Amino acid sequence: MEYGMFFAKAITIVIAIVVVIGSIANLSNKNRKVSDGHIEITNLTEEIDEVKDGMLEELLSEDEYKALQKQKKKEQKAEQKELKKKLKAEKSHSKDSDKKLADEPHKETAQEKQANSDEEQAEVAEEQDAADSAKSQESAKSDGDTEGKSRLFVVDFDGDVEASAVSDLREEITAIISAANSNDKVLVKLESPGGMVHSYGLAASQLTRIKAANLKLVVAVDQVAASGGYMMACVADEILAAPFAVVGSIGVVAEIPNFHRLLRHNKVDYEQHTAGEYKRTLTMFAENTDSARTKFKQELEETHDLFKQFITENRPSLDIDKVATGEHWYGTQALELGLIDKIQTSDDYIVNAAGDGDVFEIAYQVKKPLSERLSFSVQSAIEKAFSSVWQKSIESRLFK
Repeated sequence: MEYGMFFAKAITIVIAIVVVIGSIANLSNKNRKVSDGHIEITNLTEEIDEVKDGMLEELLSEDEYKALQKQKKKEQKAEQKELKKKLKAEKSHSKDSDKKLADEPHKETAQEKQANSDEEQAEVAEEQDAADSAKSQESAKSDGDTEGKSRLFVVDFDGDVEASAVSDLREEITAIISAANSNDKVLVKLESPGGMVHSYGLAASQLTRIKAANLKLVVAVDQVAASGGYMMACVADEILAAPFAVVGSIGVVAEIPNFHRLLRHNKVDYEQHTAGEYKRTLTMFAENTDSARTKFKQELEETHDLFKQFITENRPSLDIDKVATGEHWYGTQALELGLIDKIQTSDDYIVNAAGDGDVFEIAYQVKKPLSERLSFSVQSAIEKAFSSVWQKSIESRLFK
């Protein structure tokens, strides 16, 4: 009892201190513009190489490990030499192009003297220079796209009912599109049981931006992509799934409680006024009618039809009538039905990609205000404290 009282007093003091500090932090941040966040980039290829190198160092003998490192350095030196050679050739080509562009105005000047039309020839020279410059830039961009090293950008999407992660997803996709070229790919590690129609509609639209930028989009489902989650997944050029990942659930559901009888039993009146026959159909407090139920069901069917149409547009070979029953399937079953393209986890895909090129994980991070961080820390501390007390209580019962 004494320990419990002391513990309660200590918690009360800690909470009071946090409230005071949080209030001060809120006042200080009230007139301050909070940063929206920033993009964090993690080189997964380097992390995988470090893990591999550590394993080899432990598994190989000292002489074998040294020989392997020597061979690795030799290959890296050859790659750097090849890169320098390529950069030197590009620099030389750029100088020749600049020299050519610099010489052209002199030729035009000679022509101007011969034709005695200075103004007309100057305009022609200016247009020619602009055209050559644009052509040169377009050629350089094309060369960069075709000869550039392939990269894989990895994005995580952990979806809830409201698809709240879409706010981070849009920032991550914008960052990728701004820096990627046509050789690059995007892997979205998707986990979602579905949720609100409009929220997941927006999330799926964000993924279409990747394809609109001429980038290959791959979606990997390690655990679940159901309903709205599959709406997002079907946008991809390729869908991967683990053998027991849950896929499908192409349907629409709506549930609503009704407290009309409870209110009537307690003699509580409820009034609702609308303008428009179908401004409200089913409600929580008024008495629902058969016509309202029919209209509500019609709206669900219309949403389901839009859902099926969207999937058909993105995966035309899929037998939509067979799979759009609201059922879900495991990965191996989904492969047979055509809901996915390959049985593979996101880990395997990333490791394989790291062997062919660079793999970067892209994450949008928002700095939380001091008050929110403090409240989270206190909550964690309280949970740990209560867990400790509960554990000690159990131990005392078991061993005394």
